[in-house]
Amino acid sequence: MKISYLFILLSLLATATLAQKKQLTLEDAVMGSRTYLRPESPRSLQWLSNEHYILVENDTLFQYSTKKDSKTVLLTIADLTQLTSASPLPFSYFPSVRVVNENTIQIRNKQELLLIQVSDKQIEQQLSIPAEAKNLDYCDASQSLAYTKGENLFILNNEGEKQITFDNQKGILNGHYAHRREFGITKGIFWSPNGTQVAFYRKDESMVKDYPLVDYMTREAEYTPEKYPMAGMTSHQVQLGIYNLQTGKTSFLNTGEPDDHYLTNISWSPDEQSIYMAELNRDQNHMQLNCYDVASGAKQSTLFEEKSSTYVEPQHPLAFDENDPTQFYYTTRKDGWFHIYLYNTSGELIRQITKGNWEVTDFYGADKKYIYIQSTQETPVERHLYRVKISNGDIERLDIAEGTFRGKLSPDKRHIIAHRTAFDVPGETTLLSTTGKQLRTIHNAEDPAADYQFGENKLFTIKAADNQTDLHCRMILPPNFDKTKKYPAVIYVYGGPHAQLVNNTWHNDVRWWQYYLASKGFVMFTVDSRGSANRGEAFENIIHRRLGITETADQMKGAEYLMNLPFVDSNRIGVHGWSYGGFMTLNLMTRHPEVFKVGVAGGPVVDWSMYEIMYGERYMDRPEENPEGYNETNMVNHVKDLQGKLMLIHGAQDATVVMQHSMKFLRECIKQNKPVDFFAYPTHPHNVHGKDRIHLMDKICQYFIDYL
Repeated sequence: MKISYLFILLSLLATATLAQKKQLTLEDAVMGSRTYLRPESPRSLQWLSNEHYILVENDTLFQYSTKKDSKTVLLTIADLTQLTSASPLPFSYFPSVRVVNENTIQIRNKQELLLIQVSDKQIEQQLSIPAEAKNLDYCDASQSLAYTKGENLFILNNEGEKQITFDNQKGILNGHYAHRREFGITKGIFWSPNGTQVAFYRKDESMVKDYPLVDYMTREAEYTPEKYPMAGMTSHQVQLGIYNLQTGKTSFLNTGEPDDHYLTNISWSPDEQSIYMAELNRDQNHMQLNCYDVASGAKQSTLFEEKSSTYVEPQHPLAFDENDPTQFYYTTRKDGWFHIYLYNTSGELIRQITKGNWEVTDFYGADKKYIYIQSTQETPVERHLYRVKISNGDIERLDIAEGTFRGKLSPDKRHIIAHRTAFDVPGETTLLSTTGKQLRTIHNAEDPAADYQFGENKLFTIKAADNQTDLHCRMILPPNFDKTKKYPAVIYVYGGPHAQLVNNTWHNDVRWWQYYLASKGFVMFTVDSRGSANRGEAFENIIHRRLGITETADQMKGAEYLMNLPFVDSNRIGVHGWSYGGFMTLNLMTRHPEVFKVGVAGGPVVDWSMYEIMYGERYMDRPEENPEGYNETNMVNHVKDLQGKLMLIHGAQDATVVMQHSMKFLRECIKQNKPVDFFAYPTHPHNVHGKDRIHLMDKICQYFIDYL
């Protein structure tokens, strides 16, 4: 009898505890994920020297030693206020810090860029950044800031501002990113190691038609065209320019013809005499790693080539060996997985260092004996830190816990700052030696969501449509889940390359709106189908020339899993995704109308012939080369099979998946008398951000609440 009373008491206490938990609001789910529901992480944590790292705490910059657990004040906000007393822009908080060298840091306060010597607390350099400056790239070696203003490239240093290029023709851009940020490209300015020269993209888009975007917010709608080369059409042309700060002269590399090939992964040689580029043909199935002489612009050699029956996608510049400038580390998927190879500058392969059916996901550096990496060796849903012996590939894991780690390697390669997240770990930062010894905890983040009530969130695997490959899934149950009830289920999908939605990170990488919708009585489900990232070439490339086919088959295995669960109502299955996920939503709604009752497709690709060249032709080839594939994957051709309740959402200023995709789908729905809903977000590009996102997620969630 006493045991029964105790059990009842414990049950009541558990119920009371749950009752005290807060319910997640939609505003929490949208705005909180970027503010109060975002775990605190160490501010400006980075290496200052071999044995010291820095960290901003409140209004003070501290220095820590690797040898003892103590800290020293380097700068306070009072110091900064005194140093910049003549500035019209006082510091309201301690700004972000970037280390230049062991005695110098860089900070930015609005349009002022400051170099500060921390030992004597003196300003070493102060630059006023023009308001119209974009694409900023600072060179520590020359203490010079490169940036673009409009179409041209400028350099600012202690001698003042200097204009480098003088192109005023419409459609020509200098110093901007090229090739629509594909192939690992994130910028268009590349400083040489010693800062005596700067390389830059010169992009000529004049031969590309203007795509008609419109700004509807002016009194008379304003034409705001975008250069948007679609698959099969004429692409822009790119050159690589070199500006010499000492001579003041600009030259261009002789990259030759054809003009529509891709110049990627720009790498300077340590002696600044050569530039290496991974050059890719337009068909994206043949890559050459070429070396150019900077002085003459002539091609010196082709170090090696890679070819594929599907596509080659170079994504990583060369990493030169700090001890031997004639050798470099190169990351490639040429054996089917991203691994590290050691080459010399003659193009000779010295050895493949990492091997196995797993991916290297980051390369941190090397010393004389080891390289230091992040990889998926344990499982695709986690990331761990390793050192690998260069001579024989022996690999040692440096961390000891489950979850997802990323690292910052010390300059002398003797220590690594490791940051970890896992389902119940919002953030844990530790100091490790590169022998794997744990030295101390630097920071433990508190759980900002501890006071909220969530349903169960778990990871597991199912088999793909081939009944062999494991696919990783995440499922979230409603709070106060009752296994005797029947719940509707919503699949959140992406499914395409370069994305992975299911990870062992804090709360399993959940989008907070999924918790919100779960709290309204929905089972939320996601599966990373074949075609998604970090699973090797065969896993990803199976989608080549037939986007959406394999992914849909795998997503259906997820749907079948849900429908076989006793607590899921198989007659109430919904799906939502954005961009490639919007495309997948249309695939699932039209190819399997008997399964999906409700769908919301955001910014969906409808017809791949209307998508941009670099991405579209990589995965689909040109329309004239693959007419059957383009026809089969055109969602307009599947409107006839639509049965469920469907809403399309599109940003009115979308320059990634242009509005034309949704318009053509809607027009076909009207022709075939298919009821479909549509909502556009004025002023927004490919996605909806800021406070307007609350409106977006309310519309999406309410659509499922109303119709599923």
